[in-house]
Amino acid sequence: MENFFTKHKKYFIGIGIVLVIYILYFHNINAYKLMDVDETRYVDMAAKMFQKRDFLTLYLNGEYFFEKPPLFFWIENLSFAIFGTISEWSARVPVSIQSLLAAAAVYFASAKVISKKFGIMAALILATGLEFIILSKVAMLDMLLTSCVTLSIYSGLTTFFVKDNHKKYFWWLFYIFSGLAVMAKGIPGFVVPFGVMFFCGLYTKKFREFFKPVFFIPGVILFLLIVLPWHITMFHLHDPLFFQEYIMKHHIARFFGSDVINRERPFYYYFLTILWGLFPWIFSLFAMLFDKIKVIRYKAYNELTNTQKFIALNIIGAIFVFAFFTSSGTKLITYILPIYPFLAVILAGYWNEEKISGAFKISAGLLNFILLLTGVTAIFVGLFLPHQLYNDIKELQFLAIVPFITAGVLAFYYLRKNDKTKLFAVYSILMIILAGFGAYHFFNIDYKFGQNDLMNFAQYAKNTNQQIAGFHCSRKYSLLYYSGQDKAELIEKNNFEKLKSLAASNDQIVITVLNKELSEIKKHIDYTIILQGRRYSIIKPKKE
Repeated sequence: MENFFTKHKKYFIGIGIVLVIYILYFHNINAYKLMDVDETRYVDMAAKMFQKRDFLTLYLNGEYFFEKPPLFFWIENLSFAIFGTISEWSARVPVSIQSLLAAAAVYFASAKVISKKFGIMAALILATGLEFIILSKVAMLDMLLTSCVTLSIYSGLTTFFVKDNHKKYFWWLFYIFSGLAVMAKGIPGFVVPFGVMFFCGLYTKKFREFFKPVFFIPGVILFLLIVLPWHITMFHLHDPLFFQEYIMKHHIARFFGSDVINRERPFYYYFLTILWGLFPWIFSLFAMLFDKIKVIRYKAYNELTNTQKFIALNIIGAIFVFAFFTSSGTKLITYILPIYPFLAVILAGYWNEEKISGAFKISAGLLNFILLLTGVTAIFVGLFLPHQLYNDIKELQFLAIVPFITAGVLAFYYLRKNDKTKLFAVYSILMIILAGFGAYHFFNIDYKFGQNDLMNFAQYAKNTNQQIAGFHCSRKYSLLYYSGQDKAELIEKNNFEKLKSLAASNDQIVITVLNKELSEIKKHIDYTIILQGRRYSIIKPKKE
């Protein structure tokens, strides 16, 4: 039997890789509904595009949508066409593939420059980071931007390590993927890859090489061929509205201020995001910073080994991405996603070192203790949580007990043995299990605190052939998507005049409201409660 496995080792490794990819990215991604706000919004827009066959102009709830370029929606439409249906599966598969492409870019660049082992470690750190896992399972634009930016930058970084006659191909790929990044999310798709390469060029003293005609001219042509056609067409069709909304409001104004979408955050916001978003690898990041800061000293690029050069370029990438998004006036949790590929490579360099420092042992011991504590706490959680809340999260209890306790015990064992490779494997396998078998439980639990009500009410309106509206539900697009309507009235908080007008003008309408606002609404319109959920109710206005 041992000879059989040895003889067919490549096949078993291939099967293992396919299994890991499936569990990480594709398992159970259809087992939970689309999430408010962004998933329901973007998938509904893509669905309307698919149904109406208007592939140029984006619409949200019956109105022009000039926030984003259309690449995400085109890819969604391709998925709808391939699978022949608009569903959670066909909406999320493209995002899962984009996540896989980002991890693949990290692997191939790292493997080419350093080693396959290094590449595997870097790709696994990226793929098993908590925020990366979550965003690989929801149909949002940020993973597409991250994928395109990662493919672009690592194509650019590879030019520092390949033979001269191969450089042009990687430069052309850099421009192609930068163009696609712009078509994914606009200006950040240009600023991030070009900004990172600018500073890398300065550091390596190879900046002038970037402008060699064989690199630059075909690259710029490819970039413009990707970016210009749609933008020129939209300027032609919707000038000056497109310029005011797309350029001035949603790119320039959103970068320099938070008032456009009311997302003001403190300067340290992304420090906090990375603290949980890089779990479980954040612990080794702290250990690495402690170890390296004591011995840090500047070295010229030419004095470094290939491994050190590659890691140095990734440090530049991480710093630039962090500085760019931190300096933005508008901050959302998802914006920082492009930093994780760089952090993954940096951490792979630390994990790939043979020595085990005291800081590493302390950080790993703390992580192991947290894993054990989480598992043990999950055993007794029913004793101190309110009954309703315990019932809400009960489906996750087993997954929080067995994998966490097992991982904690094994991790302590391998830490004591000073076996970094097996310790790395324990953390990776734990996160793969959580990604494949726990993520959909997490989403379904989250829905119990309000969104389930909205989806049920939308389905009720669809089944009874009535229109649905939402009061104090201005961004709850599950009412729109799951009702199948072309447009839903989503009324801002305290806009009682709009509520009264809507109730008086439409006999075939039901309105979703917050339970806590029922008594206040009664002062403005008379109604009958049709269905009552945990957080929301659906009411039918009475005619006077």
